[in-house]
Amino acid sequence: MKPRDRSRTPERRPGDQRRTFTVLARFTAGVIAVSTVAGGLPEDTAARVAVPALTAVALALWLAGATSLGIGPRLLTACLMGAGLCGAGLGLLNPHGPGFVIAYMAIAAIGLRLPRRVALPGSAVVAVAAALTEWRTSDHALSAMLNLAAGACFLFVASAFAAVSRDAQAQAQALLAEEAAARAAREQAAVLAERGRLARELHDVLAHTLSGLAVQLEGARLLAEKTGADERLVAQIGTAQGLARDGMASAKGAVATLRGDTLPGADRLPELITHARLATGLAARLVERGDPRPLPPESGLAVYRTVQEALTNTAKYAGSGAQATVTLTWAPDTVSLEILDTGGVPSATLPSGGFGLTGLAERAELAGGHLDAGPTPEGWRVHLVMPTRLPQEMSR
Repeated sequence: MKPRDRSRTPERRPGDQRRTFTVLARFTAGVIAVSTVAGGLPEDTAARVAVPALTAVALALWLAGATSLGIGPRLLTACLMGAGLCGAGLGLLNPHGPGFVIAYMAIAAIGLRLPRRVALPGSAVVAVAAALTEWRTSDHALSAMLNLAAGACFLFVASAFAAVSRDAQAQAQALLAEEAAARAAREQAAVLAERGRLARELHDVLAHTLSGLAVQLEGARLLAEKTGADERLVAQIGTAQGLARDGMASAKGAVATLRGDTLPGADRLPELITHARLATGLAARLVERGDPRPLPPESGLAVYRTVQEALTNTAKYAGSGAQATVTLTWAPDTVSLEILDTGGVPSATLPSGGFGLTGLAERAELAGGHLDAGPTPEGWRVHLVMPTRLPQEMSR
């Protein structure tokens, strides 16, 4: 036998239950009002006016006490007890009307909504008032009083048990929510712990490798100077040493990102371009248009990494004398980035890693943006468009 899929079973939410109860309460009040008029009013002129007015007051108090949210305990007690006493009063004015029903409704609401220390004496007051009414108006006073007391007792106990069940359900839901939050926190802690472990491993490997490479390159540079090697070779070794240092800094930044530290974004582009000028001799400049604003972390990181990759490629492939212009344009919902390089005389044909711009395009697409790159008559162009708001904010 195939087990039942509980995940597809519709669950009634507290808000749905309250709306259903509110509709039923209003329907009941309407039935009572119609019954009062249809059942006939007393012949006495004063009573004919008082019965509809007192019925309206009783039903208004009962609806306020039974369905209203955010009402204080004292006002709630006054509304429900007032409704019950009005029902008892209606029994005196119109013995054949639904006054005792309103008293029963008030007792049920008292047991359901008031704290136990208040509900018991409050329902007792209403029950005594209704019993006295029956004693005054019934031909069989004792029997009527006992019947009314038994009904009131049953209603109060049933509503009190319903209140206990409701509170237990609310407590269980709160415990489940706390358990879910604790489970999510444990999972997040496990993820952060694993990321921290990976960050330490990467840091150790990269620090050892890149620092050793920087030391070896420094030794090679000194040896080249000592042996009178070509100045271009010395310069190339110095550039390689600078790239090794840059790689170490980038590796530290990547490790910091893996550990959950602040991601680099568009605000760090001036620093990045200045560093590119000093490290590679590339004539790069930044042009910014529009009003800057904070970006989502993934959008800001995509902008930063795109400029970093584009400037590295320009220095690598365009060669000496190349120029690069980074243009950042802010729009209401997007930020547009364009990197154009021109000129340059490459000293040699260098192999391409092949995955830099592809990885950036994938990163941009995952964050809701778009990247394209290609040659121009004067050089190379990289264009990136990223959202300036989170996807859930843009859908509002």
